[in-house]
Amino acid sequence: GLRPLPVGVAGELYLGGAGLARGYLGRPDLTAAGFVACPFGPAGGRMYRTGDRARWRDDGNLEFVGRRDDQVKMNGFRIELGEIENVIAAHPGVEQTAVVVREDRPGLRHVVAYVVAQAPDEEILAHAASQLPDYMLPSAVVRLRNLPLTTNGKVDRRNLPAPDDRTSVTDRGPGTAREQQLCKLICEVLDLAAVGVDESFFELGGQSLHAVRLLSRIRGVMGVEIGIKALFQAPTAALLAARIDSGQFAAITRPALIGRDES
Repeated sequence: GLRPLPVGVAGELYLGGAGLARGYLGRPDLTAAGFVACPFGPAGGRMYRTGDRARWRDDGNLEFVGRRDDQVKMNGFRIELGEIENVIAAHPGVEQTAVVVREDRPGLRHVVAYVVAQAPDEEILAHAASQLPDYMLPSAVVRLRNLPLTTNGKVDRRNLPAPDDRTSVTDRGPGTAREQQLCKLICEVLDLAAVGVDESFFELGGQSLHAVRLLSRIRGVMGVEIGIKALFQAPTAALLAARIDSGQFAAITRPALIGRDES
């Protein structure tokens, strides 16, 4: 809308001033799209649409938060892929990262983080969960030795590999009634025939909305209150069962039901 945003609010970065180019040589179409009239300076002034998204910080610096074409909409929320990348890259055990939205199965879109890292997946996801809202959390982490690059040195997002499809793979079966109950709830939420107690909910295809549904089912069926960040830290039925058994999660106090004598 060409309206300046307050400090802390992300928006598109425009450049202007005496050092601005006149446009793209021999490309009037690109010039018209990228160089727009500047409403803040003298008549005839132009601004350049960088395509970068940034925000002013309290100290007067500009903070880069991603590209305009990296902003996607999922499940009714606008997601800044660049902001997710910044958070993951800030983990000391992560050397490089790229975040994309994939749709390897028709209608199933999910956020995937690709990392060159020493830290374990659960630690990276827990770090992201401590700083990002639930709907921006990656549903999977894919480890690579190196991120693929284009000829000009940028991340080649088109050649990032698809996450391993493990939806039909089962692992060690449940050994306790609680593990069995958790495996059953995970199957219901992800529409799977069977899961192993050591299989990660997120590697099986669980996304943020799936996680919310699973935690709601656990709350209703098992009477235990579990936060989504705890699920990232304990993403398997075995780990969740162990934490429930150790009393790490609060039990829900159900209200008493008062009957009425109809006689």
